[in-house]
Amino acid sequence: MSERQFISIGIAVITISDTRTLLDDKSGDTLCERIFSNGHRLADRTIVKDDVRKIRAATRRYLTDRNVDVIISTGGTGLTGRDVTIEAMRPLFEKEIEGFSTVFHMISFKKISTSTMQSRATAGVAKGKYIFCLPGSPGACRDGWDEILVHQLDYRNKPCNFVEIMPRLEEGLRRK
Repeated sequence: MSERQFISIGIAVITISDTRTLLDDKSGDTLCERIFSNGHRLADRTIVKDDVRKIRAATRRYLTDRNVDVIISTGGTGLTGRDVTIEAMRPLFEKEIEGFSTVFHMISFKKISTSTMQSRATAGVAKGKYIFCLPGSPGACRDGWDEILVHQLDYRNKPCNFVEIMPRLEEGLRRK
């Protein structure tokens, strides 16, 4: 059997912050650098205020964009009053990827110990696309990408990966 060929996918990055701009968005920069260096396409990048409606509007825009296969958000996953990313995203999920949070916390625990509990990193599937919600620190973005997403967004990863099941993500929607 021949080796699988790499498949480049389109990834949109949403930084959720009331204070960051493209000039000082280190977490967004971290993700964009990794997207490019791993052969994927940056479909778009935006910064959205910590506001449920604005986060959902940006996400819905990407969910209808044919150039976007994956949405990665950074920021707003904590416990403070302004952290509303999960409240904005979770209702959009058709399926939640519970294992993403589990694996993220396992990796994070090794680095920041029990402080990982302050993150609500999560992921899900909506309209045939993956949504990954990472914390707003560059370190958390590195961990999420380098330890999880780099492998799961690579078609060559065995025994399985997210890319190989992308064509089947909307099966249930077509039946309705």
